[in-house]
Amino acid sequence: MKIILAQQNYHIGNFDQNTAKIIEAIENAKQEGADLIVFSELCICGYPPRDFLEFNDFIERCYLAIDKIRTHADHIGVLVGSPSRNPKVEGKDLFNSAWLLYDQKIQDVVHKTLLPTYDVFDENRYFEASDDWHVMNFKGKKLAVTICEDIWNLGDNPLYRICPMDRLMAFQPDIMINLSASPFDYTHVEDRKAIIKANVKKYRLPVLYCNTVGSQTEIIFDGGSMAFDSSGNLIAEAAYFEEDWLSVNVNEDGTFQEAILKPNEEIPDQECTPLNYSPDLNIKEIHDAIILGIRDYFKKMGFSQAILGSSGGIDSAVTLALACKAIGAENVRAVLMPSQYSTSHSVQDAEQLSKTLANPYDIITIQSIYDSFMLQLQPIYKDLPFSLAEENIQARVRGNLLMAIANKFGLILLNTTNKSECATGYGTLYGDMAGGIAVLGDVYKMQVYALAKYINREKEIIPQNILDKAPSAELRPNQKDSDSLPDYRILDALLYQYIERRQGPSEIIEMGFDSNLVERTLKMVNASEYKRNQFCPIIRVSPKAFGVGRRLPIVAKYLG
Repeated sequence: MKIILAQQNYHIGNFDQNTAKIIEAIENAKQEGADLIVFSELCICGYPPRDFLEFNDFIERCYLAIDKIRTHADHIGVLVGSPSRNPKVEGKDLFNSAWLLYDQKIQDVVHKTLLPTYDVFDENRYFEASDDWHVMNFKGKKLAVTICEDIWNLGDNPLYRICPMDRLMAFQPDIMINLSASPFDYTHVEDRKAIIKANVKKYRLPVLYCNTVGSQTEIIFDGGSMAFDSSGNLIAEAAYFEEDWLSVNVNEDGTFQEAILKPNEEIPDQECTPLNYSPDLNIKEIHDAIILGIRDYFKKMGFSQAILGSSGGIDSAVTLALACKAIGAENVRAVLMPSQYSTSHSVQDAEQLSKTLANPYDIITIQSIYDSFMLQLQPIYKDLPFSLAEENIQARVRGNLLMAIANKFGLILLNTTNKSECATGYGTLYGDMAGGIAVLGDVYKMQVYALAKYINREKEIIPQNILDKAPSAELRPNQKDSDSLPDYRILDALLYQYIERRQGPSEIIEMGFDSNLVERTLKMVNASEYKRNQFCPIIRVSPKAFGVGRRLPIVAKYLG
C-alpha cells in the first residue's frame, strides 16, 4: 500500500485556501499512484481555531469543505482532520475528528480521546472526549488512527491513563497513523521522536506521523512528519519549517520498501528535555522557527512591510536581521532615534547594520522632542531629581515616532524586547514594549547572542562591536543593563528554572543560586505581570512562553 503524508501550512478559517491546497495534494497523490493520502489534525479549518469553534457557521463551513473534498476521494483514500458534531444530547457539541473519505463517500470517522488542556492547548473547552474506539478498515488493512494523543507524554495524570492505542490493539491493527498538530519548542526537537519510537516499541507496529507546519500568530508548527517501521527505525522524515511530501510503501508484513533515511541517527529511548538552561541549544531550529513565525504572521494577516527601532544594540540588530530574511530587506524599515545619551558608536553600528542588510533606514534625533516634554512637565516636576520617569519619556517618544510612521505608511511595528527583559519588567509600557508582534519575546538574552553568532556564521552581518559591547538602554549617562539586572548568564539560568521548569524559590536556591538574588528576581517577574498582560503576541519557541500558554493572576502575592 502506497501512503503519502501531506505536510501543509494552513490558514485558520481560510476554508477556500485550505480546501484548494488539500485537493491539489490529492490530485498529485493520484498521479503518483497512492492508495491513501494523510493530512494533519484539523487541517480543514486550521489549528488552533479556538472560539471560532463556537460559531455554527464555522462548523458548517468545515462540513461543506469535507463535502467538496469527498468528490476527489474516488479511487484514493483521504484522511483529513476536522471538527465533527456530537449527535448525543449530553457532552460538548463537537469532537476533534479524523475523517476517512473514499469512493466519494465518508467511510468512517474517529474522534480524539485525550484532549490536551495545558500550556497553549485548551481542547477540553471545545471538544467532547471520545469513549468509542475502533480501527478504520481500508483496502484490507486495519488502520489504528489517532489524533496527536499518542505523540505526547501526558505524564501520570489519571485523566490520561486511557490510552487509545491500548484499546485499539484489541482489533489487531496493521499500522498506526497519527494526525497531529504538534507545536515546536526548542526542548521538543528530539523528545517527539523519542515518544513516537516508544510507541512503536510498545505496540510493535509501524507508525506514520503527519504533522502540520506553519505559524498561527504565536504558535509555530515545525512539520517533521515521519515514518517508523515496526522495529523502531526511522524510515523517512519530512522537512522542518516548510511544506513537504512524504511517500512510503508499506509491505504486507508491515515493513517499508524504502531504505532507512538516517541509519546513523541515534533516537533516544526516552525524552531528553534539558534540566538546565543552555543558550546554544538547537539555535538553528530557533532561528528557523522565528523566520517562519515572522513570515507567516505577515503573509496570513495580509501585511507586507515592517518597521522597528534600531538602537545599535543586540536585540534590535538580531530582530532586524531576522525580519529582513523573513520578508525581504526592502520591506523592513529601521528608524534610528538617538538621544543626548546615545553613544556615537551605537548610531554607527546601527547604520552599518542597515547598510550591510540593504534595508531602508531613517535617523531622527529625539532630544528636541524630549526637551519639549520636559518643558511642559517642568511646572509639575519642578526641581525633582532625574529618575525612571525621565528615562521612560525617552522610550515613549521613540514608541510614538515609530507608531506615527507605521500608521502613515501602513507598516507593522516589530517589538524587539527579549524574554529576560519581558520577564523582569525591564521595559516601558507604550514605549519599547509597543508592537504588533514580539520577535524575541521568548528568547533569553544569551540566546539572542547565540542567534547573532548563528546569523554571522558565514560572514559578518551584525557588526562585531554590537556583540562585544555591554548591553545598555542608553537612557542616562553611562547606563548599563547590569545596573538594574543581574548578569544575564546567571539571570537567564535562574529564569529558565522558574518559568520553563516551574521550580519554586527553595528549589532554585538548592541548585546553588544566591537566595537574595532568587528573591529579588522572582519579585521582579511577578510584579511585572501587568506589563506582560498588555504586551503584544510573542513568537513561541520555548516550552513555556509568556502569553496564551502561561496564565498567572496580575493581582497576587506569591514569591514563587
